[in-house]
Amino acid sequence: MKTRVGLLGDGPFTPPNSLQPGAQQPPLLALSRPLFWLFRSTIPTMHFQNSLPRLPVPKLEDTIRRYLAAQKPLLDDDQYRNTERIAKEFEKGVGRKLHRTLVESDKKNKHTSYISDPWFDMYLCARDPVVLNFNPFVALNPDPKEAYNSQILRATNLVVSSIKFLNSLKKQCLRPDIYYVDPKWSKSRPFKNFIRFLPTSISCFGAYMVNAYPLDMSQYKRLFNSSRIPKLNKDELFTNEWGRHLLVMRNGHFYVFDVLDPVGNILHPSEIQAQLIYILQDADRLPEFSLCYLTTEDRNIWAAVRQQLVEAGNEDNLQKIDSAVFCLCLDNISPKDDTELSHCLLHGHGFNRWFDKSFSLIITSDGTAGINFEHSWGDGVAVIRFVNEVYRNSTRHPAIIPLHSPGALSASTCERLEFRLNDSILSAINAARMKFDETNKKISVGMFEFRKFGKEFLVKQKLSPDAVFQLACQMSAYRQFGKIMSSYEACSTAAFKHGRTETIRPTSVLTKQCSRVFVEERSKHSVSDLRNMIDECSKYHRRLQLEAALGKGFDRHLFALKHLSVVRGDPMPEFFLDSAYQKLNHIILSTSTLPSPAVLIGGFGPVAPDGFGIGYNIFDTWLGCNITSYLKKELPEFLTCLEYSLNDILDVLEGRPLA
Repeated sequence: MKTRVGLLGDGPFTPPNSLQPGAQQPPLLALSRPLFWLFRSTIPTMHFQNSLPRLPVPKLEDTIRRYLAAQKPLLDDDQYRNTERIAKEFEKGVGRKLHRTLVESDKKNKHTSYISDPWFDMYLCARDPVVLNFNPFVALNPDPKEAYNSQILRATNLVVSSIKFLNSLKKQCLRPDIYYVDPKWSKSRPFKNFIRFLPTSISCFGAYMVNAYPLDMSQYKRLFNSSRIPKLNKDELFTNEWGRHLLVMRNGHFYVFDVLDPVGNILHPSEIQAQLIYILQDADRLPEFSLCYLTTEDRNIWAAVRQQLVEAGNEDNLQKIDSAVFCLCLDNISPKDDTELSHCLLHGHGFNRWFDKSFSLIITSDGTAGINFEHSWGDGVAVIRFVNEVYRNSTRHPAIIPLHSPGALSASTCERLEFRLNDSILSAINAARMKFDETNKKISVGMFEFRKFGKEFLVKQKLSPDAVFQLACQMSAYRQFGKIMSSYEACSTAAFKHGRTETIRPTSVLTKQCSRVFVEERSKHSVSDLRNMIDECSKYHRRLQLEAALGKGFDRHLFALKHLSVVRGDPMPEFFLDSAYQKLNHIILSTSTLPSPAVLIGGFGPVAPDGFGIGYNIFDTWLGCNITSYLKKELPEFLTCLEYSLNDILDVLEGRPLA
């Protein structure tokens, strides 16, 4: 049998053992299966893990300097002097001792990063419900071919592509995550062959020779077959890599069926399609009590009820849910616009989600697709890579086509999970449902698009597109509330072993001055002066971005020091009790960007009850964002102010005086 080239062509494709010459041939149906992997990478998936650089522990004096710079625009002179005094005392006293202990611990744990365990603890010890507080969402663009956007067709194609991604990951043939400064090297076969034969202990250094930077992929092991398990005071992450079944939810009912055989062959797409059709027909009404609401509860309450479920004889069913490859939610709704879609993917109606799964693939009745993912196990880098690959594969190489005949309908291979529920459990489900419904009434979503410029225009202006959007957010808050606000922008530190994220603090002395001038002193400054202010904000923001990406921010360092103090049982240092520290970490503008050609929109809940959650994307010719808030009256005004601010910036960049 001839070898075939992988669908996305990174090397020859070798069929699995069951299709090798001389092997016992499988049934004819199996021979017609599509390729089992996305592609065959020349460089093994985890080739760089051993040689990734370690996340640096910043110098304490640098952290304090950066911390004070972030505090300055938020405080008046007296407040700043007090915070400066507290910070300097911390730097010279208890902070220095904590820092020394942190550095010593880091040297003894070279297999990981200093932030990894504290960051896991932060998520897993949080007792707030995961929905709205932690789980983000992304909505995929429609399939470019309209006929492929029916619910069952799209679900089948996305499931098959997802399992191909899983197989590629397991077989070490998924291309490693690498950031190429010069994209030409991503297509260079001699470079890839050179890197492939380097020992894993030095492979990263070979990539650095051409300004290519491998990224940490340790989070991928939790992408599939994983769940967050509620436990008293601290949850646990569970992974069973041997799970071969898919969890499907429809109208609050649970179904499981195998999508992989013991050697990794994917169930034929027509059989997957038939199973999904059967589930749609079988789950024709809602259950009286949907177990799903329990995953929206306070984590300690959910932990106690889960134990009751186990004691009532439901342990096997819970194991099937937890170990499933992932969760597919077939919704019985068709959102009429992006606002309704955001609500659907962010929280839904509660009865057709299992929010503890590492991720859930959600398909609405009209074929719109999205992802809701639990955040403790990993960050957006792994999820966006998964979304990009699965979207590309499912649209370019669909497993089934319109009018494709499904396999024979059969209930024998698809199991509907039935649960034993006593009065105490039923009461807990009802209480969870009422709390969930009440919370959902309070959350608002606003969609925003600005079509007058995008990345291309701003780059020609020699400005950072990200800096301009962040500045516009600062201006909007100043225009609406009359003051500058504490802001947060997530930045990946995946260039380091077990890196997670660092915080960019967009609020600065420069953005405060610029916002004040644009809002209160518009007529007192020339266009040239205003343009210079924008330029200075952009330069400073670029510096903050670079520092954060290199692990030289201050937030994670301070977080690790505070965590260490708590773990040791020390009295809490005055530094962390300072009201200014609390104010800085009361995030009003929480932002995250979603650079992906596969993503339509993405978002998350606000991190403060009086704040905004801003998921944004800056495209070549326009920009857009999804904003969530509990401030129902203030959200529309913020959107208006954001448009006003972007128009002001455009006027200045095009040389027009502000009206």
